[in-house]
Amino acid sequence: MTMLATHLDSIVSKLTTSDHASVVALNLFVALLCACIVLGHLLEENRWMNESITALLIGLGTGVAILLISKGKSSHLLVFSEDLFFIYLLPPIIFNAGFQVKKKQFFRNFVTIMLFGAVGTIISCTIISLGVTQFFKKLDIGTFDLGDYLAIGAIFAATDSVCTLQVLNQDETPLLYSLVFGEGVVNDATSVVVFNAIQSFDLTHLNHEAAFHLLGNFLYLFLLSTLLGAATGLISAYVIKKLYFGRHSTDREVALMMLMAYLSYMLAELFELSGILTVFFCGIVMSHYTWHNVTESSRITTKHTFATLSFLAETFIFLYVGMDALDIDKWRSVSDTPGTSIAVSSILMGLIMVGRAAFVFPLSFLSNLAKKNQSEKIKFNMQVVIWWSGLMRGAVSMALAYNKFTRAGHTEVRGNAIMITSTITVCLFSTVVFGMLTKPLISYLLPHQSATTSMLSDDNTPKSIHIPLLDQDSFIEPSGNHNVPRPDSIRGFLTRPTRTVHYYWRQFDDSFMRPVFGGRGFVPFVPGSPTERDPPDLSKA
Repeated sequence: MTMLATHLDSIVSKLTTSDHASVVALNLFVALLCACIVLGHLLEENRWMNESITALLIGLGTGVAILLISKGKSSHLLVFSEDLFFIYLLPPIIFNAGFQVKKKQFFRNFVTIMLFGAVGTIISCTIISLGVTQFFKKLDIGTFDLGDYLAIGAIFAATDSVCTLQVLNQDETPLLYSLVFGEGVVNDATSVVVFNAIQSFDLTHLNHEAAFHLLGNFLYLFLLSTLLGAATGLISAYVIKKLYFGRHSTDREVALMMLMAYLSYMLAELFELSGILTVFFCGIVMSHYTWHNVTESSRITTKHTFATLSFLAETFIFLYVGMDALDIDKWRSVSDTPGTSIAVSSILMGLIMVGRAAFVFPLSFLSNLAKKNQSEKIKFNMQVVIWWSGLMRGAVSMALAYNKFTRAGHTEVRGNAIMITSTITVCLFSTVVFGMLTKPLISYLLPHQSATTSMLSDDNTPKSIHIPLLDQDSFIEPSGNHNVPRPDSIRGFLTRPTRTVHYYWRQFDDSFMRPVFGGRGFVPFVPGSPTERDPPDLSKA
C-alpha cells in the first residue's frame, strides 16, 4: 500500500507540474499576442513592416529568449499540431474571408480567380514537383519517392497573400484586390485538396487512366465541398428567418451563426471533403442571406466577432511559426551539412518564383483576351503585384510540411528534417523579405487611385452597415445603368458574359431565393427594441 501511495503521489506530482507548465506557457503566449497587437498598431503606418512580419519577428525573439533560458534545449512554449491548425485556427480565417468578401467583385472576376487559384496552382505544383525531382536527386538529402516529390509541389504551391492584402485597398483597387484575395483562398483550398489526393492515391502505377481519375477526384471534392458550404449557409438563413431568434435573444442568433459556420467545416472534414472551400462558400452565403435576417445588433456583433477571431488566429500562426523556426532538434539533424540545407532552400525559392510566373502572366494574357472593357483587363503592373503576392509562403505550407515529414511535430530522419528546416527557411525569408518590400513595390507600381473607384464597392457585404443595404439598384449596376439588357444572341452573351450572368442571377435571386431564405430587403422588426423601434420602409427596397 505504501508503494502504491508513493507511486500515485509521483503521478499526481508530474501531472501538477505538467499542468503548471501549460498554464505558464498559455500565459506567456497570450501576453505575446497582446504585444503583437500593440506593436502591430504602432507600426501600422510603417513603410516596411506589417502585422504578419511583426508577429513573426516577435516569435523569433521569443524563441531566442527561450533557447537561452532553457540552455539550448527548446524554443517552444506550445507544441505544434496539425490538428490545432486545421481544426481550430484555419476555419475562422477562411470563413471570415468569405463573410467579408465583396461578392460582386469576387463573382465578376470568378473565371479569372478560378484560373489563377485552381489551374494556376496545379501548374505551379507541377513545375515545383518536376524541378525538385531533377535537382534533389543530385543532392544527398535522402530517398524520396514520386509521392514525396508531388507532395513537395503541393506544399510549396500554397501561397500566403496576407502581407499584400494588408496593403491593398478594396475600394481603391477593387479588381486587383478581388483577384489577389480570391486566388489566395482558392489556392489554399486547391493545395490542400491536391495534397490530400496525393496522400490517399496509389502512385505506384501512375498512367493516363490514373491521372484522369486523380483529376476527377479533385473536381468531385471541389464541387461537393462548394455545394456543402452553400447548403449549410442556406439552412442557417432559413432557420433564422422562420424562427427569428432575435425576438428572444441576440445571443442565440450570433451563437447559431458561429456554430453553423463551424459545423460546415467539420462536416466537410467528416465526409473527407475540402473544409476550406466549404467554410469559405458558407461565409459567402451567410453574408448574402443569413446576415440580413438578424437584428441590427446581431449584424454588428457578428461582423466584429468573425473579424476578431480571424485576426487572432492569423497572429497566433505567425507567432508560432517564428518560434518554431528555432527548434533546435530539427536544426541539429542538418547541422553537419549546412550547405545542403541552404541549397535546398534556394532551389525551392527559385522554383516558387518560376512556377508562379509560369501561370500568372500567360493566364492574365488569356483572361485579357476574353475582356472587351479596358477597365476590366489586368494591366502589366497588376500582373507583377499578383505574381509578387503569391511568392510568400506561410501557415498552410508549414502545416502541410509537418503533416508529411513529421510525427507530432518531430522527426529524426535526416531527409525529413532537411525538408522541414527548408520549409521554415522559405517561409521566413519570403514573408520577411518579400513582405517588407510589398508596400514600396505597390506604392511604386500602383500610385494612389482615384476616389471614384470606390463606386465599385459592394454595399451588400457585412463590412457596410448603413442605409444603402436596402438599396437594390445600387447593387445592380454601379455605373447607374440599372437596366441590363438581355443578350439577343450568343455573341452578345460572350461579349458581356459577367453582366449577363449577374443579370440572370439577380432575377433568380429576387424571384426564388430571397422569398425563401430572406436576405437584403428582409429587415427584422422587434417592437420596443431600441435598435428596431421604427419599422423600415421596405417599399423602397
